[in-house]
This record gives sequence, C-alpha cells and structure tokens, in this order.
Amino acid sequence: MEPDKSKIIVCRCEEITLADIEQAIAQGARTLAAVKVRTNAGMGVCQGMTCRRNIERMLQGLEPEDSAPHSPYRFPVRTVSVNDLSADLDKEDCP
Repeated sequence: MEPDKSKIIVCRCEEITLADIEQAIAQGARTLAAVKVRTNAGMGVCQGMTCRRNIERMLQGLEPEDSAPHSPYRFPVRTVSVNDLSADLDKEDCP
C-alpha cells in the first residue's frame, strides 16, 4: 500500500505536503524558486533549512535541461521584540 502523499509534510513551517510539491512540479515548476512561488515551501521561519534538500531531490528527478541551479541558502529569520524595534525611536516621533 502506497502512503497518502497528502499527509506527508515536506515543509513543516508552511505545512506543505508531498502532494503539493509534486503538483507544482507537474504544473511546470523546474527550480526551487518556482516551487516556492507555487507552494510557499521554504518561506517559513526556517527559510528552507529543513525542506530545501528534499525539494531539491525531487527536482533532481527531472531531465537536466528542465531543471536549473538553485540559489544559495538564506539566513533564517528570528523574532524581534517590539521593545527592540522601538528602542531607537524618539518619543517625539511617536503619536
């Protein structure tokens, strides 16, 4: 029995499934960037640090002329408190 691809999570941050990725590739996504645009995979908090390799493996199954090289990794985002953001503001600038 084959596993249900709609229940296999590839991108945990954005909850993108294996079926979502395969559908994007079937619709013409040939690069990691194209998969991101179609599915939001790799756009979550980790910026693709957990799912990028799996998506790249899926893209490697394509014919070489159909796939393109991928861009370098981006640094993960991190949370910033409102206090840190407002620390540099002058009191006069605030309403």
